[in-house]
Amino acid sequence: MLLALLLAACSPSALTSTVASPTQGVSRPAWAAELSLVAVDGAPFDAAVLAGKVALVVNVASKCGFTPQYDGLEKLYQAKKDQGLVVVGAPCNQFGAQEPGKPEEIVSFCRINYGVTFPLLEKQDVNGAQRSPLYAWLVQSPVGGSSDVKWNFEKFLVGRDGAVLGRWRSITTPEDPELLAAIDRALAAG
Repeated sequence: MLLALLLAACSPSALTSTVASPTQGVSRPAWAAELSLVAVDGAPFDAAVLAGKVALVVNVASKCGFTPQYDGLEKLYQAKKDQGLVVVGAPCNQFGAQEPGKPEEIVSFCRINYGVTFPLLEKQDVNGAQRSPLYAWLVQSPVGGSSDVKWNFEKFLVGRDGAVLGRWRSITTPEDPELLAAIDRALAAG
């Protein structure tokens, strides 16, 4: 099934956000475990970190014009983690080779420059034939709309039940009122 998702054709979309109501999307309570996520250090990612949480999944890069969003993402994580939000960074080198670092370089850059404490996954492709299972699932969800990720720092919101609830392009900052309102709704949904 994942292979079929990886091979599915993707159509371009505008630089706008897509938000679904809590009843839309694909419900997958154990999505992190089913997708066998891998942490930035190459170890299996502990799916329990995301169990029952709201997740904001962001493809990140250290040499991008949007890289300063790391600061806002960390502030958002700190402000809402006790309510059940987990920010998940997925390093990607597909856009202008803006994440060339090795895992330890990525972690060091994020911690030293932005104080990042939220979880980071292994470097992965978000588009193309080698698209990771995580991004195949996000992009192929009803909210994902089967359209390719356009650039670094695109954001997907996943509810506590594993439903993909929203998608925002890179130009949407972590402080954006629409994004914050969607996160708050997802957190309140219990």
